[in-house]
Amino acid sequence: MTLYYAHSSPKSDKSDWQPLSEHLKNVGEIAANCAAHFLAHEIAQVAGLLHDLGKYSAEFQSRLEGNPTRADHATAGAQLAVKRYGVMGKLIAFAVAGHHAGLANGIDSGDARSSLDMRLKLQPSKDIPNINSIWESEISLPMAIAMPQLKSHSTQAGFQCAFFARMIFSCLIDADRTDTQNYVQSLESRPVPQTIYPTLEALRTQLDSHLNTVTAKAMTSELNLLRARILAHSRRQAALPPGLFSMTVPTGGGKTLTSMAFALDHALEYDQRRVIYVIPFTSIIEQNARVFKDAFGDLSHGVIEHHSAFDRDADLKLDKSNSKAHYSDKLRTAMESWDAPVIVTTAVQFFESLFSDRPSQCRKLHNIANSVIVLDEAQTLPLKLLRPVMAAIDELARNYKCTIVLCTATQPALREDQGFFNGFQNVREIAPEPEKLFEQLKRTKVHAIGTQSDEQLVDCLRKHSQVLMIVNNRRHARSLYDAIKDEAGAYHLSTLMIAKHRSKVLEEVRQKLIAGEPCKLISTSLIEAGVDVDFPVLYRAEAGLDSIAQAAGRCNREGKRLLDESIVSVFQSPDWTAPPELAQLAGNMRMVMRNHAGDVLAPEAMSLYFKHVYSGRGEELDAKKLLPMHNDHARNLSFPFQNIAKAFSMIESHLQPVIVPLDDTANRLVQSLRFADKVGGIARQLQPYLVQIPKTGFEALRKAGAISVIAPDKFGTQFWMLENMDLYADDAGLSWENPTFMDAEKTVL
Repeated sequence: MTLYYAHSSPKSDKSDWQPLSEHLKNVGEIAANCAAHFLAHEIAQVAGLLHDLGKYSAEFQSRLEGNPTRADHATAGAQLAVKRYGVMGKLIAFAVAGHHAGLANGIDSGDARSSLDMRLKLQPSKDIPNINSIWESEISLPMAIAMPQLKSHSTQAGFQCAFFARMIFSCLIDADRTDTQNYVQSLESRPVPQTIYPTLEALRTQLDSHLNTVTAKAMTSELNLLRARILAHSRRQAALPPGLFSMTVPTGGGKTLTSMAFALDHALEYDQRRVIYVIPFTSIIEQNARVFKDAFGDLSHGVIEHHSAFDRDADLKLDKSNSKAHYSDKLRTAMESWDAPVIVTTAVQFFESLFSDRPSQCRKLHNIANSVIVLDEAQTLPLKLLRPVMAAIDELARNYKCTIVLCTATQPALREDQGFFNGFQNVREIAPEPEKLFEQLKRTKVHAIGTQSDEQLVDCLRKHSQVLMIVNNRRHARSLYDAIKDEAGAYHLSTLMIAKHRSKVLEEVRQKLIAGEPCKLISTSLIEAGVDVDFPVLYRAEAGLDSIAQAAGRCNREGKRLLDESIVSVFQSPDWTAPPELAQLAGNMRMVMRNHAGDVLAPEAMSLYFKHVYSGRGEELDAKKLLPMHNDHARNLSFPFQNIAKAFSMIESHLQPVIVPLDDTANRLVQSLRFADKVGGIARQLQPYLVQIPKTGFEALRKAGAISVIAPDKFGTQFWMLENMDLYADDAGLSWENPTFMDAEKTVL
């Protein structure tokens, strides 16, 4: 009897080759375990049993023996799934057919990758290899399978079905990669790595110890007593059943550690697996991760950060050239699969994965199920994708045992009872009486000062010893800084500075503020994202009210100054026109400031602002028509997964990372990169030395020879470095005279 294999080794006698039936059964079992958290174990197991069915062919076995001719080994299993299981089989077929190439469109879209419909019509022996019927004696399939009973959503049936298909795809990808990893490690006579992470119980104990230490050291002040009350009240809410929550805590209320404490308590109360902390901006993800790691102390290895600016698929392709190296990186596996107790990631990584078609991004999706997800700064959810993002949040809570916490000082009005059509239902507030909290933690007064020319703004900067001015684009910030850079204590911040440079500037700024020395900082909005600075005076260019509130959190942050002396002045700039979307948000902000009698930063005013923002937008909240893309194909299960993934982009303008070798450490890492076989660790260490450059600016730099690619023979065009360091200024970061480049004012998410 012919023995069929799934994977080969260098041994010609095949003594340690992996039998195909063993691989299929292993993958089926692992996939079933992955899907158990959303009651789809039987469906996922069938996907695992069928995914490599095409390897029961002479053509594929010949390839294992060295024949370079490729052999389709995925289509046969997809075809059998549909033939045997009908409608349910088609959902499995998406996963099986795409477990290497990715989820395909259900029907032909003219794309180079074949649609699932085309794959299902391929003829054995003619178009794809014919499989040997011996598989029937080695693999046992159930006679029938059934869809788990999902809690239906009246308008999102197609979305729910496609979401389920992605989850099954995720289970299959993770199971296939895991079993292959185990096989490769067995060839090296190394044990399969076991879980090395601390338990959620251990993490909570450590967090409790940290909080007790902080409390013991803190002065018994009104602020600290209020923070303690917020923490205690929020933790009591952890006993409430899983689902949707909001945490509305003003700046200074300690929401970062309070939300983590709630998440751990709630996860342990309801046997949930992990905490996923989703942060909107890459500029603060390391800052927040550091807060958690400091709190967890010796158990900080339980926190995994996933926010690489380098292309993950390119990284995967590189490592696949050395399978042993690829599969021996435990940290890398944790990043890909999110198999760790605490994940800190970006909103881009989180939501684009939920709508992705790529195996590398989808692998982790099943590990989101049965988790607590904290969406920090929830108001930053992109308007043009708001409805599909809300559909994903709702579905995770509705059918995948997730608890979602919308955590922010500026809570968006997304609830149905706030008038948002088809909005969230049964959202429980975690914080105690938010309106009273905002009154107790009020630190500033906001007022509008009308139109201000750059000349007037410069006068404002000069007349104050310590002042922060926040504007809406990088060119404006640079122009104002150039006008006052000879003043004592003049500083500048923008995303054209590497993170390490920004950190250095902020440290100097904090020292100047504490010492009472002159400090005049001009910044883009990046400083609003949780940056801990405390200015006595603040000017903010018109923007959305949520941005004004975030900016206000940098003024009198510690509450040590009189309220009447802590003024946030909001101005219009005639010299710098805001882009249309920002101008519209500024208009909504002005409406609230004119018509709301109370504090314009209080929850009531913020809710009114967001109602204005959402009012009349209609289809703009799903500008790419992603929900119709799902629902219109529900009847025939012909979901256009590729089209959906391409359309769901949280950053409209592609940004290219460029390494700026600003110091000896960066130069050493670049040299290491030139000779490295694996890049994951080096790439992570290079994160603080990156500037994200818009495509037009990147091309201008490339054509001018100002940047060069590092080791193209090894890495292709994955890593670029700034060669002309004259373009990088110590006080302002990267400078380039090309106006197209300087006009590309996209915030790095």
